Amino acid sequence: MLLESYRKEIFRAECNPSFESLHCFAHLDQDVGEVLPYLNTELGGYQFIKEPPSVTFKIQGRLITVHARKIAINALKDEAEADKILTWLKNQINETWESRHKIQPSFESAPRPRVFDILRLLPKSNCRECGQATCTVFAVQLTEGAKGPDDCPSLEEKNREELRNYLSRFKLED
Repeated sequence: MLLESYRKEIFRAECNPSFESLHCFAHLDQDVGEVLPYLNTELGGYQFIKEPPSVTFKIQGRLITVHARKIAINALKDEAEADKILTWLKNQINETWESRHKIQPSFESAPRPRVFDILRLLPKSNCRECGQATCTVFAVQLTEGAKGPDDCPSLEEKNREELRNYLSRFKLED
């Protein structure tokens, strides 16, 4: 077993304490740095950083980042949700570590959609019908998985389908 224990810290964002969502740090009692490239392969990491090593996952609208000695989770409803995710992740880390001899480690980030490629398909009218100030802001949100092609009311159906096809090549959401 690679990860045996951790100390959990639950908090609200300092920049705006009125936010309803919580954040969690799990301070790991063991160094899990060696498992990160294997975890990246197994769980399809969104971003992998080599130095200092970390892997970030986008799971159900949350960002979960695993560092060698810390796990960070954002946008939690409550502490029980943090416990559930940490238990799942601890199991994933340990199962991946036990199976590492069968796994090809990945030191790369997942490919990401490009704002320019998305913007080329949008109407570029800055109509604000999507709730954003500009089509560029909307395009950035599409690259992050926060918005989808159906969130642009002005998008022609042909371009909507092309945008869906383009975005389907990327892992934007679980």
